[in-house]
Amino acid sequence: MTLSFFDQFMSPTFMGIPLMALALSLPWILYPTPSTRWLNNRFIALQSWFINRFTQQLLLPLNTGGHKWAALLASLMIFLITLNMLGLLPYTFTPTTQLSLNLGLAVPLWLATVIIGMRNQPTHALGHLLPEGTPGPLIPVLIIIETISLFIRPLALGVRLTANLTAGHLLIQLIATAAFVLLPLMPTVAILTSTVLVLLTLLEIAVAMIQAYVFVLLLTLYLQENV
Repeated sequence: MTLSFFDQFMSPTFMGIPLMALALSLPWILYPTPSTRWLNNRFIALQSWFINRFTQQLLLPLNTGGHKWAALLASLMIFLITLNMLGLLPYTFTPTTQLSLNLGLAVPLWLATVIIGMRNQPTHALGHLLPEGTPGPLIPVLIIIETISLFIRPLALGVRLTANLTAGHLLIQLIATAAFVLLPLMPTVAILTSTVLVLLTLLEIAVAMIQAYVFVLLLTLYLQENV
C-alpha cells in the first residue's frame, strides 16, 4: 500500500514509449493564439491582461538590460502554472514533480545569468564572492562558502518546486484514502476528513501558482545581480 502512493510520480508510458513529451506539450495546446483583430473574445483578453500584469510585476526589480528576458520568463511562468494546475486533476501526471525536469529548467537559466554577469561585468560578478570589509583570515573561507552557495542555487530552485508539489500530492492522496476507508466505518469522521481534503485541495491550488511564481521570481533576482 505504501508503494502505491508513489506510483503517481512515475513517468507514464504507452507501449513502452514515454509520454513525458506529450505532458510537456499539452499546456501550449490549451492556450489560444492571440489574433490580429481589434476585438478578441473574453478568454484571450483575460490571457493578455494576465501576461501584461505579470510582466510588469516581474520587470520591476530589473533594469533596462534585463527587460529582454521578459518573454522567456513570462512563458516559463505560464508553463509552470499550467503544468502544476493540470497535475491536480484526477488521473493526471505532474511533470514538475520530477527533479530531473526542474533541474533541467533551473540549471541552464541560472547558468545563463552567471555567464551574462561574467561577460558584462566580471569584476562586479566576482565581487559577490567576497563581501566588502571581510577580515583577512576569513577571506579564503568566505570565498569557498559563497562559491558553494552560488552553485547550490539551481539545486535549491529544482528541489523547492519538486518537494512542495510532491508533498502536496502525497497529502491529498493520503487524506482521500483515509476518507474512503472511514466512510463505511465512521461516516461523521469521513465527512470531516473530506472537508479537510477540500480545504487542502484549495491550498494546493494556491501552492501550485505560488511555487511557479517563486521559481521565476528567484531567477529574476539572480538575473538582476548579473545585469
